[in-house]
Formats: sequence, C-alpha cells, structure tokens
Amino acid sequence: MTIPRKGSRKVIVDGEAYRWLVRRKATYSQVDYGNGKIHVAVEHVEKHGTTLLVQTNHPHPQDWATEHVVPVTPADIATWIQIAITNGWCPKEPGATFHQAV
Repeated sequence: MTIPRKGSRKVIVDGEAYRWLVRRKATYSQVDYGNGKIHVAVEHVEKHGTTLLVQTNHPHPQDWATEHVVPVTPADIATWIQIAITNGWCPKEPGATFHQAV
C-alpha cells in the first residue's frame, strides 16, 4: 500500500522521514458501535516497504458516542513509530502490513 501525498503529512523520527495519513471516511465499525477508534497508516517516505497500521486509543470523531475529539498529533505519530520499530516493524523492508495497537 502506498500512502498518497495528497492529504498526508510528513514526520521525521530519528532522522528518517515518514508519511502518515488518517483515513477520512469512517468505516462501519468506527461509527456504529459506540467504541470506534482512529486508525493511522504510516510508511517510510523514500523506501516504501511495509506499511504500519496504528489502531489508536483516540475516539473517532464520527462515532455516535464520541463526546470530545482528541486529535492525533505529529508527536503521537513519532511515539507510535518508535514503539512499532521496537516491536519489530521494518519500514524499509517489503512484507505484510504491520499492525500496532496503542
């Protein structure tokens, strides 16, 4: 999976550039059950290897039970990338999507 440039953002972590994207359209499970969370896709900018899919603990703004929105910040993304790398994510190597729950 390649993350499009349009609508995505860049973050630098330990001298490496990454592109990240929050899906704009909510999935059925993110809006209809009262416990939908934001999902973020991350990939290395220069060498598109394995994509990281972060299932955050931030409530999805379109979920019917969300009382207040907690934004995803670049600092959050940097922290989640570091956690994923510690857990075995190799962003420059090809492979299946790496799933990380935080």
